[in-house]
Amino acid sequence: MASAVDIIEEQIRALSTSDKEALLRVLLEELDGPPDPHVEAAWLAEVQRRDEELDSGKAKCIPADEVFARLRAHTKQ
Repeated sequence: MASAVDIIEEQIRALSTSDKEALLRVLLEELDGPPDPHVEAAWLAEVQRRDEELDSGKAKCIPADEVFARLRAHTKQ
């Protein structure tokens, strides 16, 4: 006799991709629990700080292809 999990897995496999994505979002939100407002506020402050550094010229953007090239060179050592 199939377990409840086996039956659920079979039903999930029959879902459309968009329904699977929606189910996955719901399950992840349930596992993560409610968002922590302090974490959200900290991320917002960090984003604002980085934006100000870019606007002021204190920080400079590096193109992604350059970043990946540096990483590849670094990991070959």
